[in-house]
Amino acid sequence: MSDNAELLASAQVALNRHADVLGQLGTLFADAGHELYLVGGSVRDALLGRLGTDLDFTTDARPEQMQKILRPWAEALWDTGIEFGTVGVGKDGDRMEITTFRADTYDQVSRNPQVRFGDNLDDDLVRRDFTANAMAIRITADGPAEFHDPLGGLEGLRARVLDTPAAPEVSFGDDPLRMLRAARFVSQLGFSVAPRVKQAMTDMASQLARIAVERVSAELDKLLLGADPAAGINLMVESGLGDVVLPEIGAMRMAIDEHHQHKDVYQHSLTVLQQAIALEDGPDLVLRWAALLHDIGKPETRRHEPDGGVSFHHHEVVGAKMTRKRMRALKYSKQMADDVSQLVYLHLRFHGYGDGQWTDSAVRRYVTDAGPLLPRLHKLVRADCTTRNKRRAARLQANYDDLEARIAELAAKEDLQRVRPDLNGNEIMEILGIPAGPEVGEAWRYLKELRLDRGPLSHDDAVAELLKWWNARG
Repeated sequence: MSDNAELLASAQVALNRHADVLGQLGTLFADAGHELYLVGGSVRDALLGRLGTDLDFTTDARPEQMQKILRPWAEALWDTGIEFGTVGVGKDGDRMEITTFRADTYDQVSRNPQVRFGDNLDDDLVRRDFTANAMAIRITADGPAEFHDPLGGLEGLRARVLDTPAAPEVSFGDDPLRMLRAARFVSQLGFSVAPRVKQAMTDMASQLARIAVERVSAELDKLLLGADPAAGINLMVESGLGDVVLPEIGAMRMAIDEHHQHKDVYQHSLTVLQQAIALEDGPDLVLRWAALLHDIGKPETRRHEPDGGVSFHHHEVVGAKMTRKRMRALKYSKQMADDVSQLVYLHLRFHGYGDGQWTDSAVRRYVTDAGPLLPRLHKLVRADCTTRNKRRAARLQANYDDLEARIAELAAKEDLQRVRPDLNGNEIMEILGIPAGPEVGEAWRYLKELRLDRGPLSHDDAVAELLKWWNARG
């Protein structure tokens, strides 16, 4: 059996799992006198043996005709993309999008097409982003039928190479986001890009600035959640796309790691990202962003020392600020920006632990500052150990094992996840005889610090300490 035949057989196996819904859809459209094709990413994923429950179709039927055909059959029907010819359908656990053949034109200024419905499959396929996404399978009343590949997508898929149906300059000029999608597919699918595609990405990278940042951040998230995000990031940086959307990443290539164990901080960061992924319980976008960005403060803080070494003092503080600024520019949620920047800020804290010399107070502060991010911080710190010195690596991991044991030991005695003063605000006001106001907040913060330093106090001891602090204030 040839390689192509094996791929088609793999697709048939994947599609058999959807045989019922495909046969029903094929019957509905055939009875109404319309063509229906499985298309795009659904065909690609079926050939790769990774087809999920999201199915994409194209048809000669117009949106209003589709709604008439589908309404009696579908469990759910939605029209959020109907202005682009797309009708959404839910049935038997499958989520489907069916789109009228398109023959759009672009103005080469915005990425918004002048929507024009087409009359044939080939015109629809040639306007798609990559040949691997420009294949179709006809769906009939008997299910999947003939395979359509007018642009050589199967050959590109077999070689795992992304190429564009038209000249890449035309394709990327129509929609510059396709350049970032190329990097995303490299991460998700393990593909490389054709030389002409990489050259066009390099020449046209600046056009990515035309794209709304929300669309950019959505693609970056998909890239980071891929199977090999380091490969996608490398393509971004090498092509210049990174200079447009994440300039801090490429800038790390200039900063040599202080241990001289990596080509540069950029390569170190990609290694940390890969090691963090290996520690995940499941894909974790916050952890992956933190791993990628944890050292972006190093170029800003790089100093050459008199002894010939290089230092990056306080790079975690600078990096946390840079992280927050970049994530806000990409319009991430406040929570996302806070979480990622806090992990960047805390990633170096463990290195003050030495050989278990932290006091209980320091351990409490570590846990309190991390809060709900503590499990991620554990993974990030462990992933940040990239030294090739096996003895040093073993010592660092053993030290972190010891810190986690210390945390567990303290947690067994006190609730480290919810460190609170031993007196609440109402008790403070009653004991001091003061009304609600700033002084209550000052007293609360004093007792919080005391709690972190000394652990839980009895009620009488907490009252005594509060009065001692209050009287010392005069």
